[in-house]
Amino acid sequence: MDKNKKEMLVAAIEHGTVIDHIPAAKTYQVANLLGLFSTTAPVTIGINYPSKKVGNKGIIKVSDKFFTDDEISRLSVVAPNVILNIIRDYEVVEKKTVETPSEIRGIVKCNNPKCITNNEPMPTHFHVADGVLTCHYCEREQDINKVELV
Repeated sequence: MDKNKKEMLVAAIEHGTVIDHIPAAKTYQVANLLGLFSTTAPVTIGINYPSKKVGNKGIIKVSDKFFTDDEISRLSVVAPNVILNIIRDYEVVEKKTVETPSEIRGIVKCNNPKCITNNEPMPTHFHVADGVLTCHYCEREQDINKVELV
C-alpha cells in the first residue's frame, strides 16, 4: 500500500465488499436490509463522513462477503446509486454503481390494502420507472422513496 496516502478513517479489508456513498441517514437501513447485524463476518459501519457526492455519507465494509444480484437489487430500493467496491488482496478489483432495476420482486410491500399480495401468500412484483413503482397486480403507484419493505 502507498505510504503517501492520507490516514484512513476506517481499516482496510483484505477480501470483501465496501459499500460507499450511502446517504448517511440510510446507512443502518442498508445494513439491516442486507442482514449484516446477524452475519458472522466482520462488518465495519461508519456514518457522517464528508462526501462531495452526497454531503454526509455512510460506508459499510464487509470482510469475506460478495453480494448476490438479488441482494444488490434490494439495496437499490433503499439507497440507489451507491458504489460497491469489490476488494481482493487489499485492492479494489471492481467498482459497481448500484442502479434500480426495471422490475422489483418480493422486496417492497404494496400500499394498497386490497392488493392480492396483501391478502394471499404471494410475492410482490413492481415495475419501476422514473422513481415510481407500479404494482403488477393492482397497478397502484407509489414513490420509491416512500416504500415499506417486505
